[in-house]
Amino acid sequence: MSSERRASLKIIGTIGATCAFPFAADELYAQQEHTHTEGVAAQLPEPKYFSKEDFALIAKIAEAIIPTTDTPGAIAAGVPAYIDFVVSRSEPQQKLFKDGLAWMKKHDSKALTKLCAAVDKGHLKRPEQRWFKAMKNLTADGYWTSKAGMAQTLGYKGAAILAEYPECREH
Repeated sequence: MSSERRASLKIIGTIGATCAFPFAADELYAQQEHTHTEGVAAQLPEPKYFSKEDFALIAKIAEAIIPTTDTPGAIAAGVPAYIDFVVSRSEPQQKLFKDGLAWMKKHDSKALTKLCAAVDKGHLKRPEQRWFKAMKNLTADGYWTSKAGMAQTLGYKGAAILAEYPECREH
């Protein structure tokens, strides 16, 4: 992932972590109750809602969205377990993920690239597009609220008092 994309994801993550959420706090920070894993090939925790096959596919896609670079990726941050937890508590999400994963199993990884491009352009008319948007959102939510996302990637140090704040020179 390019450094520009990683920087953009940091901004999105910071905003997402501080904005109002449609989930209760226990759902938002659900990944903290799961064992975090290292790397794509790591043994994933036992899913609570999804089948092992679907859970592995979710992990693969989440890692493609936020891959391991010089900081942990989605799998190491516990994102698949977070998605499993959130979807298990939402019937609309369950249907969306059931349909989206079924669609994904019928298509190759090239279709994922095309699907991502369509969603990035705001195309959400088709069920698989709505699923992929939800997949991206939950991946970002899970990552940026995990210890790996907040502390290791964003550099959040917890309840620390800063003597000064760095100047923003973007605008």
